[in-house]
Amino acid sequence: MEKRILQWHPAFQAILQIEFGEEAQYLQFLKEYNLTEKPLQMDTLIIKAVSGRKIRKKIGAFFRQYNIVEYKSPTDYISINDFYKVTGYACVYQSNTRQILEISPEDMTITLVGNHYPGKMLNYLKKVHKAETTEMFPGIYYVTGLLFPMQILVIGRLDKGENIWLSRLREDLGLHGDIEPLMAEYRKEKQNPLYEAAMDLIIRANWKNSEEGKMMCNALRELFADELEEREHRGIEKGIEKGIERGREAGKAEAVLELLEETGPVPEQLSASILSQTDMKTLTKWLRLAAKAESAEAFKEAAGL
Repeated sequence: MEKRILQWHPAFQAILQIEFGEEAQYLQFLKEYNLTEKPLQMDTLIIKAVSGRKIRKKIGAFFRQYNIVEYKSPTDYISINDFYKVTGYACVYQSNTRQILEISPEDMTITLVGNHYPGKMLNYLKKVHKAETTEMFPGIYYVTGLLFPMQILVIGRLDKGENIWLSRLREDLGLHGDIEPLMAEYRKEKQNPLYEAAMDLIIRANWKNSEEGKMMCNALRELFADELEEREHRGIEKGIEKGIERGREAGKAEAVLELLEETGPVPEQLSASILSQTDMKTLTKWLRLAAKAESAEAFKEAAGL
């Protein structure tokens, strides 16, 4: 798979909307909301579209009217500086209005989301601000005694059944316990760009050079194989791994070779036959066969070469 910088935040924002399911229609999700005319942005601002409506989803039960969400990627940690930064965002947002107390502080909350339990920060808040922390639900902690009500979401501790996507926004997933349930969910919604963005990041983050990783590759190729021809007609250049460039004959032939090379050496004669093929229907057929083949020889037999 092509190595590139993992964009965690877009996937997080997509998953945030996914997790709320049908309740997302009652919320506005404003990405990278500009606090001022100058570039000062919070990760996500969630505003209730219907004032006073209670959110059933546990990660949102805490919400009031205006909810500031800050996300930290797996390699980052929620620190005391993050607490003060986001509290500052909340103060700026509350005060940046035309009328005094147009937004009441009592109508605001802060949510910090990360992969690691911020023990040092919470100990500091208890010592300095007398704040108290309570685990209300698995992985969901309420912090009281601060200027704004705050909750902490520890991704790896969230209930995997209720938070199918958010609990798996990590880079240490297993095939059977994590990837396969996501694949089952993705199949139901794969035309939805939110699910596509989330799945793309999660797969890239968990692409491993291990035996389980190879099994994951095969499973994912099968998942995406049916979409290749359809996406080609739409002009979408998106592949499972390095070299898949739909819409180009040479790119598709090279993609077949790259899939086969994952299974072992490809004989020179077979390689030449694949690269010389220009019929798009044949290449599409071969691409699907290569995605499922356990060896170059098995592919050769299935393709009738």
